[in-house]
Amino acid sequence: MEIINLGVGDGLPPVDWRAVVEKLDDGSAPAPEAHNARTKWLTTVNEDGSPHVTAVGALWLDGTFWFQTGARSRKSHNVVRDPRCSIAVSIRDADVVLEGDATKVTDPASVARVAKAWADDGWPAEPDQSGSGITAPFNAPSQGPPPWDVYRIEPRSATVALGVEPGGLTRFRF
Repeated sequence: MEIINLGVGDGLPPVDWRAVVEKLDDGSAPAPEAHNARTKWLTTVNEDGSPHVTAVGALWLDGTFWFQTGARSRKSHNVVRDPRCSIAVSIRDADVVLEGDATKVTDPASVARVAKAWADDGWPAEPDQSGSGITAPFNAPSQGPPPWDVYRIEPRSATVALGVEPGGLTRFRF
């Protein structure tokens, strides 16, 4: 197995894959206030048609997910070429997958609104000087330097798996 530490530039150690497998085997779920309880997973389509899945700092606003990324990131290249994507997240008592098309948002009022929502959620984002992107004192190392582009997912469907009684699995088409 090849291990590529994407956090090495920030002095972060590589993740121990064996520890991850143990938690998966145990069926471990995040505690409601755990640092990863709100992780969202974005899937985009690589040029060869294969999926690219990555954790993303997305937020739910106006009935859909919004995410940001650097213009040179793989997810950016993927959604520019093919906007189809999905976001998966575990919420209390359920897992949710939302599918749709990513649309780049450059309208200064919309960018300012979503930047404020990120700031209100604890990430100090703000519009860049042009108003069409965002900046912040920090971001994931793979995003490159600011400003970062903002995308809104235009939802087509959602699938929800309810993990408590009475249980259930439902697909919603929008």
